[in-house]
Amino acid sequence: MRGVCLPLACSLLMLLPAAAANDTAKRAISLDDLGRIARVDSPVISPDGAWLLYSVSRMDFKKDKNHSELWMMPWSGGAAIQLTTGEEPASHAAFSPDGKYISFLSSRPGKTKGAQVWGMNRMGGEPEQLTAVTDMDIDDYAWSPDSKRLLLTMEPKAGPDTEDGKPAKPLPIVIDRYHFKEDIEGYLRDDEHQALYLDDLATGKVEKLTTDKGVDERGAVWSPDGSMVAYTSNHDADPDRTYNSDVFVAASRAGSTAKKLTTWAGPDRGKLAWSPDGKSIAYVQGAEAKLALYSQARPAVVTLDGKVTYPAAKLDRSASQPCFLPDGKLLYLVSDDRSEYPAIVDPNGQTGDGAERLDASESVTSGMTCKGAEVAVIHQDDTHLAEVFALEGASQKTASLRKLTGANDALMSELKLAPTEDFTSRSKDGTEVHGLLTKPLDYKPGEKVPTILFIHGGPNGQDAHGFAFERQWFAAHGYAEMNVNYRGSAGRGQDYARAIVADWGHLEVMDLLGAVDEVVKMGVADPDHLGIGGWSYGGILTDYTSASTDRFKAAISGAGMAMPFSFFGVDEYILQYHYELGDPWKARDLYVKLSYPLLEADKRMHTPTMYMGGTSDFNVPLVGGEQMYQTLRELHVPTELIVYPGQFHGFTRPSFIKDRYERWMAWYDHYVKGIDAPATLPAIIPGKTKTDAAAK
Repeated sequence: MRGVCLPLACSLLMLLPAAAANDTAKRAISLDDLGRIARVDSPVISPDGAWLLYSVSRMDFKKDKNHSELWMMPWSGGAAIQLTTGEEPASHAAFSPDGKYISFLSSRPGKTKGAQVWGMNRMGGEPEQLTAVTDMDIDDYAWSPDSKRLLLTMEPKAGPDTEDGKPAKPLPIVIDRYHFKEDIEGYLRDDEHQALYLDDLATGKVEKLTTDKGVDERGAVWSPDGSMVAYTSNHDADPDRTYNSDVFVAASRAGSTAKKLTTWAGPDRGKLAWSPDGKSIAYVQGAEAKLALYSQARPAVVTLDGKVTYPAAKLDRSASQPCFLPDGKLLYLVSDDRSEYPAIVDPNGQTGDGAERLDASESVTSGMTCKGAEVAVIHQDDTHLAEVFALEGASQKTASLRKLTGANDALMSELKLAPTEDFTSRSKDGTEVHGLLTKPLDYKPGEKVPTILFIHGGPNGQDAHGFAFERQWFAAHGYAEMNVNYRGSAGRGQDYARAIVADWGHLEVMDLLGAVDEVVKMGVADPDHLGIGGWSYGGILTDYTSASTDRFKAAISGAGMAMPFSFFGVDEYILQYHYELGDPWKARDLYVKLSYPLLEADKRMHTPTMYMGGTSDFNVPLVGGEQMYQTLRELHVPTELIVYPGQFHGFTRPSFIKDRYERWMAWYDHYVKGIDAPATLPAIIPGKTKTDAAAK
């Protein structure tokens, strides 16, 4: 339903450079470091395997926005070259297959307004605009193997621009869809679908790939010889009413008739990967057709005649990002217990459970991409920010990691960071639950410390061994942070993931409280100084847990919800309500049962709680926090509601992200530590600091 937090380490740690300064000279992490953290993403390998292209983004607090840059470096290692500046944001970077151009999607000023595909000569020179689309928005693109055409993924513009470039006068939005809203996208019109178009770069002619209308076409990839395009789409009678998507292929010419390859009623999705011989396509298939949000994705391969095989049929874990090697073997990323790792898969299913782990470290891998035998991944662990690594020797099952980028090296060399360790607890029904524990910096064995139970979202996400800023920030301020992969989480198999279906706030709370008991028993958590918090489903569980115990001194519920009645038709999860809970007029008793934090608040809710959310969040709308804030205010329980204008479910405005951390700390310091200081902070006043505002 609502969020995920993930991260790789034995061989990795040996590859990381030694810190320039010893631990005694290092410092704790601070909020100022938010502006220095480089988010390294989207690695791309050049056709000749000699270069790596990637993006780097950072928060710019002076301009209060994020900026991104494109960089390139030799695959063999060496100095990185900056290609674009943050003033001209660029995304979806790629090499043309002939190796001559580096392309990207950007809204920089050009001959045609809006996001266009731009290209720059690899040998140098200014970028030139490759597309000139005026009546559609380009969401994605892919080069044809001969570098002569672009495959554009586009959707209708939300509205016309006026001549001076300002938005046109807003018009009424006419809704005629079952599923009619999504976070970030907003309200969905009936004509608002992504479709595929072919752009001939020599003539500029843009034509629709298929004859299909009224459906979304996504994740498109060219076949190795350029004769076909594969993509996913939902051609059910009413696509809004199912989670279905299937793999389709179409000839790479305008007006083609699409051929449906898969028939599973649930999601068959990408990214898609063609086999080197062009005879089959790898993808992932959701294990559940109607409970897709609890569904593990299993590796699957379909041939062009529609035969589907499952090369890792015994793998009871979720997989993603398939990638073929030249010898025909497959790589996938596998989400396991508190980690995510690369695995090699035999398409013929002859290797045990079908997936052989290539890295045994406690860490997380993401962003895998292949070009021939070269494989790039994004890699992080508890005390190292994400960077791009080369995954070498995958075919020989002797994989090792070689660090390529170093965008965060300078910052890492300055910081003293707390390690994160595994722990196991037992719930009162005997279920084994796994968690993570990060103790304060300079923690002394046997010392009992204030502890925050910080809950992940999803619910089918998980907390893993990746770099988490809030863990380090709490550790720097004398708190331990515990993270618990309660029932419903990923990484423990399909049965574990679906254990909470239509039973929210029951088994998860049992697991969370059992984990707290364990960390108290370990002698780490001070039972008299406990806090709880989370975002998304983590915020929802904060309310459920606070309504089940008074042991926490403070709670923070971000983007939460405590009454499903009021969210039916209000958030973006109409299919989840329909398939999991049932329609409220048919399942009234269940909706009442799941609403106990609000409907029984007078008997249950006593913990001082801060509620937070963004006004533009269609994932878990602000109304959930507003209702609970009003309820606690009515009951005279200490509470506060923080509203962030214009923010979606995931915040993007740097000042708001920083503000949220500051408010978390002030609330916990006051109620958990008992510090004689304000539990709340004043609102941000433009041009003034919080200290200035407080002085008034």
